[in-house]
Amino acid sequence: MTMAYEKKKSKRSGQTDMELGEAIPISQDEAITRLRTKMDMHLVPVVALLYLFCFIDRANLGNARISGMDKDLKMTGFDYNIILSTFYISYILLEVPAVIICKWAGPSRFIPLTSIGFGICSVCTAFVNTVPQACAVRFLLGAFEAGMMPGIAYYLSLWYTRAELTFRLALYIVTAPLAGAFGGLLASGILKIPRIGSLTSWRMIFFVEGIVTVGIAFATIFLMAKGPALATWLNPEEKALAVSRLQAERAISPRGPLDSDVGGKLKMARNARRFLRGVYSPVTLSIGFIFLLDAVTVQAFAFFLPTIVRTIYPTSTTVQQQLYTVPPYLVGAFMMVSMSSLSWWTDRRQIFFKPSTTMVLIGYIMFLASNDPRVRYGATFLVASCFTLGPLTNAQVAANTISDTTRSAAISINCMFAHCGGLIGSWTFVDWDAPHYRIGNSVNLSTSIIILVLSTSMLLWMKADNRKRDRKEEQANEDGLAQGKVEDLDWRHPSFRWKP
Repeated sequence: MTMAYEKKKSKRSGQTDMELGEAIPISQDEAITRLRTKMDMHLVPVVALLYLFCFIDRANLGNARISGMDKDLKMTGFDYNIILSTFYISYILLEVPAVIICKWAGPSRFIPLTSIGFGICSVCTAFVNTVPQACAVRFLLGAFEAGMMPGIAYYLSLWYTRAELTFRLALYIVTAPLAGAFGGLLASGILKIPRIGSLTSWRMIFFVEGIVTVGIAFATIFLMAKGPALATWLNPEEKALAVSRLQAERAISPRGPLDSDVGGKLKMARNARRFLRGVYSPVTLSIGFIFLLDAVTVQAFAFFLPTIVRTIYPTSTTVQQQLYTVPPYLVGAFMMVSMSSLSWWTDRRQIFFKPSTTMVLIGYIMFLASNDPRVRYGATFLVASCFTLGPLTNAQVAANTISDTTRSAAISINCMFAHCGGLIGSWTFVDWDAPHYRIGNSVNLSTSIIILVLSTSMLLWMKADNRKRDRKEEQANEDGLAQGKVEDLDWRHPSFRWKP
């Protein structure tokens, strides 16, 4: 077994045991555990904090609306929905170009710089005076935020193995519901400040949160290492271990013709086929559609919860209404971490779609069936379970691929579906449907039902297709289908089995 070594202080002389020639052997497993813990401490908090303020700067529009933004900008009709939509238009259009730039510039530089960009956009929102100006700033905000989720996922993939990556994705995605809770607390605190210069009320929310974002993003420029080999907080042995275990996992075959310039075109063609395998996988498309439906609820919840709370408690002060939005988000964060932990422990994902979606379903039934403020506010706690499907769907499409190229394609398509759902969600709650919002609640009730039906159907199909593959595998072996084809065929290979 490969051994690492730990330095231990001598109680009498202060010298290390290694200096005394008494190295303490550490097993490979122990060394990996220590390496992983070190990476968790240095990487996850940084990217989670950036994504927290990414979501705060996105969702603070809802907090600003109930603080007087709609009146000051003289919003009428669908103005608020249009402002929300402009964010998603740029987000969807620029996500792929943003990921390309991220890979070219390096995520350790791209992520902090794009975070500075959307922080500045938040600050600029404090100075808008018309709806068109608000739309323009939100469009730029979407452009800067477009590369954040895939960029962070790509950055973490430079450090963690596939098995380790899933839970680390959940640890930063969980900041989305936490951002809703923290954003409400932050907004209520900011509103207690009389003024900041010439800025008052809702304008201070954008200004303060934007300044904080820029400050944190600037600090992370010096905190994010480019990769394991260049991390100053890893010793030489840890750097070598971090690099070697990723190389061992991602090695497909020994160097051959495809690694040469002559085989460059063949390699590009092979990668293109693998990319399409990820795009057209039945699991990618079905899970992506489920994520789209869930994103309708998630984004509507994030943008309209303050407005919904205002209709439930119309006589409460603005600060009280902001505080009412906090507890449901905390429940959503708890549900996400709990379900992700159970998923990691059981190595199952799709079965956990059902309990969280069922809670969302019950929540919208309560909304539609009762006008009692206590019942409707209680329903928001159940609806907050919608956040759970974020890490679960990404983990599910990643688990049902083989090559890195296919996996990156599957995750990209899954996220693209979700952003389309966010665009739809920005139109589910409209002013003329207030205060009961029966149309918005009915739409989200319907999406929950479809998610339950589709996820159950997909689970049954995966089990049936696995049984079918069991019967066909013996024939494929007799035909001499090479094991080396696994990477190219991916989920089409006879030996592949779907992982529910």
